[in-house]
Amino acid sequence: MLTVNNKVKQLNQYWTDIYFHLHYAHKEKISHQVVRILQLIDKKEEVGVNEIASYLQVSQNTASEHVKRIIEKNFLTKERDLLDERRVVLRLTDLGKDVLHRNTSLDEEKLEQILNQLEVNEKEVVEQAFKILSERAKTCL
Repeated sequence: MLTVNNKVKQLNQYWTDIYFHLHYAHKEKISHQVVRILQLIDKKEEVGVNEIASYLQVSQNTASEHVKRIIEKNFLTKERDLLDERRVVLRLTDLGKDVLHRNTSLDEEKLEQILNQLEVNEKEVVEQAFKILSERAKTCL
């Protein structure tokens, strides 16, 4: 019988296997740090440089330099906060959304091929499991 710790390790192994076999081929050179910044902006509302610095545990100057380079690549834009003109909010561009998708998501064609091989009840189990994990993950952050 597996302990909770071993189940966690096994689940992590399943996840890394899934991602390894089903991820998109990466087209652009992009650092893990940039991916994390794009994810933060995608998943949270009203993200500015301070939030990025805190999330990455780096100085505000370092976070600002990261943001500057990402803007130069046309992955992000800056906008003034409508409620507080002093505050700058970062938004993903369409290109930034595409880059983020290719660097964090499963290849939908590969995933569809796998799902087509499953029985109806297996598809439901997989969908329900991912839904539950997604919902619970959102509450722990």
